[in-house]
Parts: sequence; C-alpha cells; structure tokens
Amino acid sequence: MSFKNIARLCLLTAALAASFQAAAEPAIVFDMGGKFDKSFNEAAYRGMEQWKKETGKAYLEFEISNESQREQAIRRMAERGANPIIGIGFGQASSIEKIAKEFPKLQFAIIDMVVNQPNVQSVVFKEHEGSFLVGAMAAMASKTGKVGFVGGMDIPLIRKFQCGYEQGAKYANPKAEVFANMTGTTGAAWSDPARGGELARAQFAKGADVVFAAAGGTGMGVYQAAKDSGKLAIGVDSNQNHLQPGTMLTSMIKKVDVAVYNVAKGHKAGVSVLGLKEGGVDYALDDNNAKLVNADMKKKVDAIKADIISGKIKAADYMADNACKY
Repeated sequence: MSFKNIARLCLLTAALAASFQAAAEPAIVFDMGGKFDKSFNEAAYRGMEQWKKETGKAYLEFEISNESQREQAIRRMAERGANPIIGIGFGQASSIEKIAKEFPKLQFAIIDMVVNQPNVQSVVFKEHEGSFLVGAMAAMASKTGKVGFVGGMDIPLIRKFQCGYEQGAKYANPKAEVFANMTGTTGAAWSDPARGGELARAQFAKGADVVFAAAGGTGMGVYQAAKDSGKLAIGVDSNQNHLQPGTMLTSMIKKVDVAVYNVAKGHKAGVSVLGLKEGGVDYALDDNNAKLVNADMKKKVDAIKADIISGKIKAADYMADNACKY
C-alpha cells in the first residue's frame, strides 16, 4: 500500500472515530428511589432534560429498582457505546470504577463520590456548608429551641448533612437542642415515607418544631408530618418548598442538575468539588416560603453564607475534619 493510501486510511479511521464519538448518546443511570423522587434523582433528571432541550439530542436512561442492577445497567450502556455514562449516587462507585477500566475509551462520571480513574469525572459537594445555613435558619425559626434531623441511609455522606446542620443550629443558638434519627442501613431507607413521618412525629413529640430531612423520597413523609402537626420542615437536594407551601421553611439545594448538565455538555476527567463559593449548594427562597423567612432572618443567613465563603466561619466536614463524630 502506498504512503498516500496509508495516510488516507488513517484520516478515514480518525474521521469515523470522531463521527462515532460525536454521534454517541450520553446515558444516565438513576439510583434507588427513581428519577421522580422529588429529590436527588429528579434533580439529575432535570439536568439531563435541560441538556436535551438545548441540544435537541437524545440520551439513554435507566432507573435502578434494586442494588444488583447497577453494574448491569452501566455495562449495558457501555456496550451500546453511550458517552459519557453518568452514574447518580455514591452507590454506583464500584460499578463505575470496574466498567471504566474495561472501557477505557469511553467517558464516565459519578455524582456524589470520587472514582480515581483517568476516564472518570467525579462531582462531589460541600453538603456541610449548605446544611450549616439551613441549620441556622431552623434555630432562628424555632420557638422551642429544639430542632430535628431525619436522615436516609446511615452512611458518612448523610452524617455530613447532619453535622453541618447541627453546627449551623448551634451557631445561631448555642443552647439549641438537635434530635437526629436515621431511617435505615440499606437502600430502602431512601424510599420509606411512612417511616420518615414516624420519625418526624417522634421528634415533634419531644419538642422539635423544625425538622430537616436528608432522606430522598423518605422526606415526603417528614414534610407531610410537619404539615399535619403544624410544624416546619426543611427540604433537601432539589427546591422542595412547593411540596407543602407555608410549611417548608426552606430547602438545602444541592445543584445536582447543574452538575449533570455540565458533565453531559463537556466531560472533564478529575474531581469537581462544589460548595457555596462555587454555587453548588445553597438555601432556597421563593414565593412558597417568603412569609416564613423574614427580612431579619434573610439578612442573618446571608451574612453567615458570606462568612463561610470568605473563610471567616469554618463549617466542619464530618468526612474530612473529624467533626461531629457519632
């Protein structure tokens, strides 16, 4: 074969590879609780839908109904040539790591955990910073000086929410008392609203009048219990203020939608850490909770936010700073 033909063949191969990569659809694998959990998964879904709307392109998706499906779903997406493949939730870390090694030419991403592979983008958040803010708001709004926390699965990540919340509450009111319960130790803890409501009612019975739920779909039971009891609740991950207007003090927003959209738009291997400074977490204020967050509270929480961003206030990270050990 002549040098010219070899060169042409090389160019054709490169063009075909580029064409395949350009045509490849991204894929998203939702975790336990489903894409319409009104929380973490649903935020990820909104991010992909935004990408779809802006680009006019399609994407592949799969909703996990049991933990054994994670690896199978991710592998199936890889075999179909999806690129990038985005795993939602820390529980997909081992599957992403394994399959990313097997398909080194594909790009993968994981939200809420770090996977150290050259073709994986990991996106994690400073949940303790956002939780500090809503903890302070809970203490400011409380009439009893007692507030509550209902977590989902008892894992370090959810303890991170709890730790930040407790710090914020005690920053705003050093005498504040914080009650805390975890829903369970398996994936089912993310989708048990009945248990969430039960735990919230128990905390209300002890005097809490504001409860923060970091529990996925389980939080729906907490919010309903707050409404039924005439108390306040705080949402998580998505802006959940609209779920029980007038009862939701605020929501600790975690910009999972932005993270997923950015990955779909342009994969960047490595670790991205999103906190208050990066706009990755925040508290929610809208028409649904405007009457609950008065001007004085907003001024105080915004000042706390500015001080965390500047470093004047240190919001300790349960997973890194040996803080709030339980």
